[in-house]
Amino acid sequence: MEKISIKGRHFVDASGRQRIFNGVNLVHKGTPVEGQYRKDYFPVWPDDMFRQLAALGVNLVRFGLIWDAVEPQPDHYDDAYLAHMARYIDLCAENGIYVYLDMHQDLYAAAYSDGAPDWAVIHDGYPHKKTRFIWAESYFIDKATHRALDHFWANTPIRGKGLQEHFADMWCHVASFFADKPNIIGYDVFNEPLPGTDSGRIFRETIRHGIGVILSRKVPKLATLRKLKTEDFVPAILSAVDDPAVFRDLTSGGDMLNLKFCVDTYYPFLQSLALRLRAVAPDKIIIMENSYWSNTSMPWPIPYLRETDGARMANVAFAPHGYDITVDSPYTNTAGNSRVQTIFDAHAKTQDRLDVPVIVGEWGGMVPGSEEYPHLEFLLKYFDDHQWSQTYWAFAPDFAESKIMQIIARPYPIAVNGEIERYGFDRDNSTFRLVYDCAFPRKGGKTIVWTPTEPRKVTGSRCTVEQQPDGSWQVSFLNNKGRNEIEVCL
Repeated sequence: MEKISIKGRHFVDASGRQRIFNGVNLVHKGTPVEGQYRKDYFPVWPDDMFRQLAALGVNLVRFGLIWDAVEPQPDHYDDAYLAHMARYIDLCAENGIYVYLDMHQDLYAAAYSDGAPDWAVIHDGYPHKKTRFIWAESYFIDKATHRALDHFWANTPIRGKGLQEHFADMWCHVASFFADKPNIIGYDVFNEPLPGTDSGRIFRETIRHGIGVILSRKVPKLATLRKLKTEDFVPAILSAVDDPAVFRDLTSGGDMLNLKFCVDTYYPFLQSLALRLRAVAPDKIIIMENSYWSNTSMPWPIPYLRETDGARMANVAFAPHGYDITVDSPYTNTAGNSRVQTIFDAHAKTQDRLDVPVIVGEWGGMVPGSEEYPHLEFLLKYFDDHQWSQTYWAFAPDFAESKIMQIIARPYPIAVNGEIERYGFDRDNSTFRLVYDCAFPRKGGKTIVWTPTEPRKVTGSRCTVEQQPDGSWQVSFLNNKGRNEIEVCL
């Protein structure tokens, strides 16, 4: 598989072609085992699942690892776990799928959800309160989660070495272990980072400010809301905050605390870890996420990563996440286009400031049977309009035949020999269009478009249409010098 690197705001292959990635998350958080404290971190995925992914147009997987699984005891790494996961990474490669590694965590600790091993969890004696409504509520109110995160960000020492040093050493071991995997393009070093105690403050400030917004003239009056039936109350509030300005105002109460965490705490950690990983794997992409709180449209003013001499670090990408405020609630499948666009518009501003390519690391979160398929179509169009790659949250073997994957499996450009002007799939007319400018048509190889079914008509350039071993189709175009306009009809 061709090496992937970064040029400007684009992912490019060794031939210099611009690459677009269409992908999914594949994250095994561990399975509880009766009579045992630790989880079973060895997933059993069928080999054929990876062929199914390729047949659905997936060419990138955000591949989750868990700190507790990698380092069950300080400085002792479970290479049997890494070898088990390496087999699935190899199956991705056999099916033409690239991978980026995600060190996944939710609620910081494996004991609370998934993430850090027990020895790396300092909770100051506070008991963890199990969540009652949504998994993330511990971020809002649980002192055990808050203190554990506080100690991680303070780099509290364990056995004479700071927690962040333990984490960095673990990452370097992982990078070294997988050094021979050419389909691994980079490292997403910490899933949805966020502060500890200050997360409780962000939550309270956001709620306090949000109530003020709800009671203002911008949304229905309290007296009006009181007249509604219980089942109509939340939809009325959601409808009222569809306006982008109102939604941004609603979520802005914690902006300054989120900014402080970004600049003063997370950036120094990420900068240090990126330099450590560069020494081990100089050609891999460092993938920066936004904070958990920036999933709600709070700004994420992270500075650009730097080399030791102060120069901009090469091969850095941005992987924002974005879900509606209804996610993980009983109203998950009522996600609003306007509200989620406000979130991704904020991420687009971050991309413009950093001037790096984007992989949307997590989005969607729908379940099979959802009635919100148009919302998924809306977001895919938004990503295509911005030339963003993406990895849907999340894939499981029973998703292969779902309507969700059918929506994701739309035509897209795998590789383009030139500068893309625009591309997109018109679902109403089952027509894919790509416009790009090619400066050197005899260099860099063909432009390739993936399609789920055999095209009935192709226009624009000389091409070959070939069915792949997985049953999907690829259209390979010879490039004309200058402007190229391609149309593929299904």
